[in-house]
Amino acid sequence: MSADLPRFDIVTAGELLAEFVAERPGQRFDVPGRFQGPFPSGAPAIFASQAARMGARVAYAGCVGSDGFGDLILDRLSADGIDTAAVGRDAEYPTGTAFVRYRDDGDRDFIFNLTHSAAARLDVDDAGLERLADCRYLHVMGSSLSSPAAIALIDRLATRVRARGGRISFDPNIRAELMADPATRAAVLTRIDDCNVFLPSEADLAWLSHGEPEAETVARLLDERRMSLVVLKRAARGSEAFTSGHAPRRVAAYPVDEHDPTGAGDCFGGALMAALAAGESLERALQLASAAGAHAVTRVGPMEGCSDRATLDALIASHGGAR
Repeated sequence: MSADLPRFDIVTAGELLAEFVAERPGQRFDVPGRFQGPFPSGAPAIFASQAARMGARVAYAGCVGSDGFGDLILDRLSADGIDTAAVGRDAEYPTGTAFVRYRDDGDRDFIFNLTHSAAARLDVDDAGLERLADCRYLHVMGSSLSSPAAIALIDRLATRVRARGGRISFDPNIRAELMADPATRAAVLTRIDDCNVFLPSEADLAWLSHGEPEAETVARLLDERRMSLVVLKRAARGSEAFTSGHAPRRVAAYPVDEHDPTGAGDCFGGALMAALAAGESLERALQLASAAGAHAVTRVGPMEGCSDRATLDALIASHGGAR
C-alpha cells in the first residue's frame, strides 16, 4: 500500500447483533410462532458488508459476546473481507439480538436486546482509534447512538478522523423511541452538524424541517452545516442528491420482487459510500446504490441481500442501464 493512501476506505462502528425473522406476515410476538435465523445483523454491519463486497477496504469497531452468535457475526464480517481487529468479545454479556415480525400491511415491529448485551459495551483503546482513524470516510448510523459507550467512542473516533483529513458520512435513521433519550438526540444533532455526506430518509428530513418544503430544508442544511452532499432516500421512488449550486440528481428505483425490506437503506448507503471512496462519479454512485437497495430486498435476512459489483452491474443492465 502506498504511504500516501489511508489504511482504510471506510470505517464504521456500532451495534452487532443476531436477528430472527418471522416466517409469515401477520405473525405475532405474543403467541408461539416460527422464526428464521439467526442472521448476522446490525445497521452498520449491513452497511459494512455491502461496502466491502463492492471492493472497499472496510474496518469495523464493535463488540459481541463470547458465544455462538458472536462467532456467527465475526465469521460473516471476516468472510466479507472486513477488518475486525477492533471488534471485542465480552466474556460477561451475550451478543445482542433482535426479533422482527411483519404486519399484514408490510410494516415491521422489532424486539431488541441491545442495552443489556455486548453491543452496548464496545470500547477501543487509543492505539486502536489511531489505526481506525486512518481512513477516507467514517460512516455513522443513527441507530448506533443509543448507548453512552457507543456515543463516546464515535465522538472520539470522529475527532481523530477529522484531524487526519478524513470525512464523515451520516445516516440518521431517526426513530421516535431513540429521540426520546436526550443523550441520543444530542448525539444525532452533533453528527448532523459534523458530517460531510448526509443520507436521510424522507422521514428523517421531515424531522429536521422547520415546516418548510423539502427543498428548502435541504438548502438550509447545505448552507448552515458542514455537509456538502445530501442524498435523500425515497425508498420505492428512488433517491435524489443535492449539492450547493447544482440541480438535484434523481435516480429511479429498480423494480424487484420484495421478500424482506430490512437492510435496504443500509445497502444503499454502503454501495454509495464505497463508490464515492473509489472515485466514482456521483451519478454512477447513485446508480449503484439504487441497485444495491433493490437487490437487498430480494433476500430474506438483513445481510443476505448484500451484493458485489458484478451483481449490481447485471441488475442495472437488466433494466436498460442508467436510469
